[in-house]
Amino acid sequence: MAEPIPFPRADEPVARVLPSNVEAEAAFLGAALIDNRVIEELVTPLRPDHFFEPVHGRIYERILQLLDRKAVVTPVTLRPYFEADEALKDLGGAAYLARLTADGQGLLAPRELAEQIYDLALLRELVSVGRNLVNSALDTSESVAPMEQVALAEAALYKVAEGASSSSEAQGFAVATRTALGMIETALLSGGHISGKTTGLTSINEKIGGLHDSDLIILAGRPGMGKTSLATNIAFNAADRLRRDLADGIAPEKSVGAACAFFSLEMSADQLATRILAEQSGISSEALRMGKISREDFQSLSYASQRLAELPLYIDDTPALSIAALRTRARRLKRRHDIGLVVVDYLQLLQGSGKANDNRVNEISEISRGLKTLAKELSVPVIALSQLSRAVEQRDDKRPQLSDLRESGSIEQDADMVWFVFREDYYVAAKEPKRPDEGDDAKTHELHAKWAEDMERVYGLAELIVAKQRHGSTGKVRMRFESRITRFSDLADESQRHADYD
Repeated sequence: MAEPIPFPRADEPVARVLPSNVEAEAAFLGAALIDNRVIEELVTPLRPDHFFEPVHGRIYERILQLLDRKAVVTPVTLRPYFEADEALKDLGGAAYLARLTADGQGLLAPRELAEQIYDLALLRELVSVGRNLVNSALDTSESVAPMEQVALAEAALYKVAEGASSSSEAQGFAVATRTALGMIETALLSGGHISGKTTGLTSINEKIGGLHDSDLIILAGRPGMGKTSLATNIAFNAADRLRRDLADGIAPEKSVGAACAFFSLEMSADQLATRILAEQSGISSEALRMGKISREDFQSLSYASQRLAELPLYIDDTPALSIAALRTRARRLKRRHDIGLVVVDYLQLLQGSGKANDNRVNEISEISRGLKTLAKELSVPVIALSQLSRAVEQRDDKRPQLSDLRESGSIEQDADMVWFVFREDYYVAAKEPKRPDEGDDAKTHELHAKWAEDMERVYGLAELIVAKQRHGSTGKVRMRFESRITRFSDLADESQRHADYD
């Protein structure tokens, strides 16, 4: 009969009360060493830091590294890596690795063992979060900010719900490399131009490679340029692509679409819905609001609304949100609906924590940092709309520049990409001269004819100016804008026009 394994046990009083099952850890490792396929077939996202006993965590980490190199892992192949491990020597040295496989009982239920190890690790994280929460609540030595503590506690609980350790170490470069290769593979399979979430507009996708996880994208423009329209178009396109891919049996993680959370601080949910209905039905927003539609229009509207009913697009139109409240709501939507894109309309309507209210620049800095932190925390792209200063209107060339961003320093610094929407026809239309009558002189007719010629040249054209991009080059993308239904689309014959445009 095999000699019983001297499983390590913690002697500290604090360790005894923490949820753990060291025997289950040893049994699982033994099963993995006997049959390496046990790890390949795991459903539970088990990581080395989920093991209570540090030696077991190091053994599991080394097993994963060797399997990644396509090596066969046994106690013999593991031995060279642990000969200098002092903690393992206390358990019997390399002989402990062999004794792990002596029983083999772990092979009866390896998945259940892995699930228990994972669950107990989450319980230990909960204990840690709870202890920190109690200590913070009892500590009144500094300024008391209960709502801030609630936000921090919810963030910590979100990490636990996602299975992430609050004391996680820096990830190895191998992990980062695998993630990068996965993005490159996605871009390859998508036809060579999307490594992130789709915008639904080929010209933009080709310029930026899609919307990348953890990126903060600032979409800015003067009033009337179509910022909200473009953001709504992108949110709809990403959500609709996910809906269609799921209907075709494509796994969510393989789709370039995404469920979207749209935080509208300026417009109500029904106003946004009207815009999307107008875009999809081809009926103008004005006609929809005033009810000036025919029976045929109403039928196409009904058809469009049926398609939109299953759209994974979630609109939150709560006004005057603070950045902390927005992050809390976004975490909740991530947990409930696995959102892959966040849109905020618009940044200047968000409120800070209240500490920096005496200085608007500091408050905007806090908000932009909070949005970047949210993008990294949820690992989703965040598109934040932003107003521009009136300096644009004072120049002959109305195209925006980075310096035109209102309270621009921190926004420009925190953003991974900065986009400007520019429509020349908006400014040309505002300069319309007096409409000539029959009795007017030739010069009046000539001026209006020249204006009409200019208007025809630029009507319905829009530019997306990529003023900053950490992943690639800056430049301009030409698009078509249909103001009647507030829809941006790709410009026909872009390749033929591009040379003239530049």
